Amino acid sequence: MAEAGAWVADWLTGFGNELLNTPLLHWIGVICGVVQVLLAKANKVLLYPFGIASILITLYVLYDAGLYAEILLNLYYLTMSIYGWVHWVTRRDEIPVKASYSGKREWIATIGIVALGFPLLYYTLIHFTDSTVPAWDAWVSATAWAGMWLLAKRKIENWIWLNVSNAIAIPLLVYKNLHLYAALTLFLFIVAIFGYVEWKRIIRREQVNS
Repeated sequence: MAEAGAWVADWLTGFGNELLNTPLLHWIGVICGVVQVLLAKANKVLLYPFGIASILITLYVLYDAGLYAEILLNLYYLTMSIYGWVHWVTRRDEIPVKASYSGKREWIATIGIVALGFPLLYYTLIHFTDSTVPAWDAWVSATAWAGMWLLAKRKIENWIWLNVSNAIAIPLLVYKNLHLYAALTLFLFIVAIFGYVEWKRIIRREQVNS
């Protein structure tokens, strides 16, 4: 019990120190990321400009820190965010994209993203980086890839895959002593649960009105 209390005290101390030493640019990036998730929960297309701003700041931070492997994942996020923004926008004489459940084709594509993405990322991290947690990091990234793709398609299962990624990312970030980002990811995990419930309500309402 005493050891657990000491661990909590150490974690709170590390978390407090990280908050005090976090540059303003990092805070702007984190705030944009939080706004993005809240807008995604509300099913608002404005999630994408905030998400893109957060990603661009994160890319700069990662480059400045020399975390080149993580840059690849965020470039994917950037690509999918731009694609998702275009996909969501209402075009003239076209019906807006609505939130819906994944069909067989989406499930096959999603599983394919994870099945191909995980070994590819693992191999890359093993052979081209000095990563100390290649399997852990690869799984977080591969499942996040799947979730982002489904979010761009406005499929409700995006919340499930993103939370699979978040659930593994939280202890990974704690292990790496990135307490601020671990806390942020925990927040995103909780928001994603409410996002799933909200999208389910939206889909049910649209089905009743159609």
